[in-house]
Amino acid sequence: MGKTESEKETPVGHRQLTAVLVLALVMMLALIPGVMAGDPTGARTLEENPEAPVDYVWVLICGFLVMFMQPGFAMLEAGFSRAKNVTNVLMKNLVDYAVGSLAFFVVGYAIMMNNKSAFFLAGESYDVGIILNWFFMLVFCATAATIVSGAIAERPKFSIYVIYSVIISAIIYPIYGHWLWGGGWLSSADFMTALGGGYGALDFAGSGVVHAVGGYVALAACLLLGPRIGRYDKEGKPIPIPGHSISLAVLGAFILWFGWFGFNPGSTLSAHELRISVIAVNTNLCAAAAAVTAMFITWKKFGKADVVMTVNGAVAGLVAITAPCAWVAPWAAVVIGIVAGFIVCYGYWFLEYRGVDDVVGAIPVHGFNGTWGLLALGLFADGTYGNYTTEAPFITGLLYGNAGFFVCQLISVVVNFAWAFGTGFLLFYILKHTMGIRVTPEEELVGLDISEHGAVSYPDFVYSEPARPTRIIRMSEAVIERENEPRTGGRG
Repeated sequence: MGKTESEKETPVGHRQLTAVLVLALVMMLALIPGVMAGDPTGARTLEENPEAPVDYVWVLICGFLVMFMQPGFAMLEAGFSRAKNVTNVLMKNLVDYAVGSLAFFVVGYAIMMNNKSAFFLAGESYDVGIILNWFFMLVFCATAATIVSGAIAERPKFSIYVIYSVIISAIIYPIYGHWLWGGGWLSSADFMTALGGGYGALDFAGSGVVHAVGGYVALAACLLLGPRIGRYDKEGKPIPIPGHSISLAVLGAFILWFGWFGFNPGSTLSAHELRISVIAVNTNLCAAAAAVTAMFITWKKFGKADVVMTVNGAVAGLVAITAPCAWVAPWAAVVIGIVAGFIVCYGYWFLEYRGVDDVVGAIPVHGFNGTWGLLALGLFADGTYGNYTTEAPFITGLLYGNAGFFVCQLISVVVNFAWAFGTGFLLFYILKHTMGIRVTPEEELVGLDISEHGAVSYPDFVYSEPARPTRIIRMSEAVIERENEPRTGGRG
């Protein structure tokens, strides 16, 4: 069937697209210095440091592991979602990595490192060392971006999610990342270093920079989107909406657990830092302790061990240990994990009973436990490792007499929440009042796979007979009417 006149692209549309592409090309060329002072072949780097290849291979392999966390998030989120929305969830996880890569390439990394030559990785940034660092920072950026996908699943317009992915990758993540990892004020301001005892706020692998940022942007998005249809009754009591595949969720959790061994040990940025063995063990112990804690909490509360909360417990432990993993002893990692297990369970129930519909539990997993990770670093750092290298000042926390460093971490926690939640709320508020951020009730009830992508993951399962989509639409009218009735409960 041919397109109608309104569906056909107009010459004006072609001209606009061409203009945008030409403008992007001109900007890129204008930002490229005439002389390339970098080391694009690696010859000079190798001459200066013959051992560099070992570190390069180490960082790249760890970066590949972190990138492999993307399918981990995709599987976990898909498993926790209903079958009619699986294609949409998978598409979001695919696209946020793709558009995030481009946004971070064009502008995000330059902002994060405060390096004017790093736009488009051109000029002096056409350098093997800078590009190595860019790739490792990129896969962390992608993790921050994809956290929001699961929290807001089954409701938002896909176009809105694409815009969000660009903004978080180009602005939100890089700016807070600069404050901690790019030489910004949280890590290097005179008053912060004086307070901390020679160093300011720290975050080894991203409990705050990556996870809390993503988690609190997710909180803002969930508040503005509102809960899914059918998630609460008229009195505001939560009604469970089970995901379609525990198998995919558990598979996703194991992929994330595995990928985290690139996330945390890789953040040494050097294979010569033998502390990687401690980091790996701390990562594993904290995840295990949090998973077991969440399992026992649900076992006691419901009389049965809940697999969904146990999955989230494991990921919560991974998030919590990400900031302190290099600076604490294994026993402390277990304690951090136990606390993380409590935080993820009671944090989820706290939000649920206040009307916050977080499909996968991303806010307590990444937001609350990202905050806990920053604070745990300020508590448990035991003075056996320096600031990313053994030659730097050794880091000690409150339990080892350094109250000033704990205050640095408290400041970082406050700034982290204010920045992530504030910018996230502003972004989604503007989008809500301009473009609209949520699909129609009819589209939501049928499923975003159909309305947003025209394809479903399980066609025989979702629509077992041709008449069913029509029946769903007709049945939706009663549900929509019920959703619009006044409520007296605590949907908040």
